[in-house]
Amino acid sequence: MYRRRGGAVEVLLIHPGGPFWSGKDDGAWSIPKGLIDPGEDGLLAAIREFEEETGFPAEGEFVALPPLRQPSGKVIAAWAFEGDCDPADMKSNLFSMEWPPRSGRMAEFPEADRAAWFDIPSAKTKIIKGQKGFIEELERLLSINSHRTFR
Repeated sequence: MYRRRGGAVEVLLIHPGGPFWSGKDDGAWSIPKGLIDPGEDGLLAAIREFEEETGFPAEGEFVALPPLRQPSGKVIAAWAFEGDCDPADMKSNLFSMEWPPRSGRMAEFPEADRAAWFDIPSAKTKIIKGQKGFIEELERLLSINSHRTFR
């Protein structure tokens, strides 16, 4: 999700929840994303995952961004859309993991512990390295289509 504020473009990013990410900031934020269920359409999966991870509706005109291969080898597909929300109202779904490690105890954590709007330069610093290309592609698309608003 992106929005325009005062002539600048801002991107909504989420901070991963759980103990591994709690002290990390620059290079730790992400676009809302998740897994595609077997037989599920990629865009419909992206809309579902966005809503599960943020609690916000994903609506409007979706623009496919080129998929990016992550350092792990996984390929991520993403779509951009223009929208707005108050990050303070974010509600993420939960995941379970053994915590502390090898304790035999399971704990629940939010998939995302917070969301925030970042201008393009800040988003490039905050986002996980493997996803930076999505911000760069959005920036390129919006500069090429500066006369057009994606909805």
